[in-house]
Amino acid sequence: MTKYLIKRVLRGIISIFIVVMIVMIMIYSMIDRNQVFAQDPMYLKVSNNQKTIYKYRKWQEFGYIDYMTFADYMQKQFEEGKIDEETRSKAVSIGRKPEKDSDLTAQYVAEFEAYCAANGYTVQRLNAVMATPKKVASGGNPQLFAYKDRPLVLRLLSYVKNLITLDNIHSVTDDVGERGITFTLRDPLAGGKFSPAIIGNGTMHKYLLYCDNKFPFIHQNLVFLNLGKSYTLNPGVEITTTMSKTQGSYVTREITYPTGLTEMSADDLHSAVYQSGSLEGNVINKDRFVDNYTSVLTVKSNPSRMGYSFIIGIIATCLAYLVGIPLGVLLALKKDKLVDKIGTAYIVFIMAVPSLSYILIFKAIGNGLGLPTTFEMESKSKLMWVLPIVSLALPAIGGLMRWLRRYMIDQMNSDYVKFARSGGLSEGEIFSKHILKNAAIPIIHGIPAAVLGALVGAFITERVYVVPGIGGLLINAIGAYDNAVIVGVTLFYASISVLSMILGDLLMSLVDPRISFTSKAR
Repeated sequence: MTKYLIKRVLRGIISIFIVVMIVMIMIYSMIDRNQVFAQDPMYLKVSNNQKTIYKYRKWQEFGYIDYMTFADYMQKQFEEGKIDEETRSKAVSIGRKPEKDSDLTAQYVAEFEAYCAANGYTVQRLNAVMATPKKVASGGNPQLFAYKDRPLVLRLLSYVKNLITLDNIHSVTDDVGERGITFTLRDPLAGGKFSPAIIGNGTMHKYLLYCDNKFPFIHQNLVFLNLGKSYTLNPGVEITTTMSKTQGSYVTREITYPTGLTEMSADDLHSAVYQSGSLEGNVINKDRFVDNYTSVLTVKSNPSRMGYSFIIGIIATCLAYLVGIPLGVLLALKKDKLVDKIGTAYIVFIMAVPSLSYILIFKAIGNGLGLPTTFEMESKSKLMWVLPIVSLALPAIGGLMRWLRRYMIDQMNSDYVKFARSGGLSEGEIFSKHILKNAAIPIIHGIPAAVLGALVGAFITERVYVVPGIGGLLINAIGAYDNAVIVGVTLFYASISVLSMILGDLLMSLVDPRISFTSKAR
């Protein structure tokens, strides 16, 4: 079993990488890269050379290209000790045209172009005004720059390399004083009560591990899954944060900040992240914090995107199994009778009608019954959960009925059932001890997939009922050309799929000891 699991995990990881690579090929090679600016308000504001500069810098940020300005090149020469500060300052003064360059500038421009040609860069020069020293100091003078497409393999390797990050006491490069990690049994934010916590200094997160009264009760910021940052839907925010942070209105409560200031606030101090810059220059943070761990998330009243999807998915899954399994058994026992014909008609309807069509039908029926047809986060009515859950459960019920009926009928016609009857076993014993147990094994294999599948949400159902879940995130990302979100969510979905298959195999082997995944037959 152990050998099988290792092989299964390794194959699963390879499959995930293949899926991610295919998605990257599609979005980075087959879609016009200019589409990423379709909903970028800043891109629409700038014009002429500023638009070109903005475009190339964003393409570098999004992973399309490697981008380097002439000023970057000269700064590198200065840092390596090849030129002094005076030479660097004079040489970066680019003219409107090459013939307007000074002899010194022309010399280093020639070196820059030779360096770019040797390393596969394409050099581009804009007819812009000369950069001021202030612009140069801030990485400016972009009228002479070079770029080259980033190979897909390097892009994938870079993505995988940075996929999992481990926070440590050297994560922050600023001078933070004495670096270290402190373990306490009484978290200061818990008011002196028993609440274990691990607090770091020099780490990116102040609280690496802490406990509270919210599920799953133990939380960590030590290991972080870096799926990337959104640049259209939720600009600059990590995709994992977008999926997991709470939504809705702020939940304020009395909070005592590290300085001792107490006030009503929605800040979650356990989420504190290091923020560069002087604490003295920020009056608001200076009154509340004693160090630079000042960037915090806020607590809101409703579940996260993942939370909504999981709640709806889990309830729908439980409903499907509670209804689908008994009905599937009933159809098998009443084969070719009226009940079986009605059940078969329902199965055919669910299979034949496109999912969007029957969801809209159920939505119309629900509207006629007075049920809410759209999901309102701030609404206190529990009825708004009914239609999404029912719409998600009904096709699953049909699938369970179909397969369980088929498996049970196959088992009832097996030779071992005839042998059991000839041996004097009652129909009830044959049914409970043999037929149902054997027929249920394939159904049991799908339980982990159904449970974990709730985490990824339902694309169409959430879209139709305006559920603020994770299912609509991928659709919105595709519509907004948010490539980072597309790749990150695809990786998340692929990982869930592989994990569910492995757990399904394990569950089958636990239910039926006859199933063995070893290479030797028994």
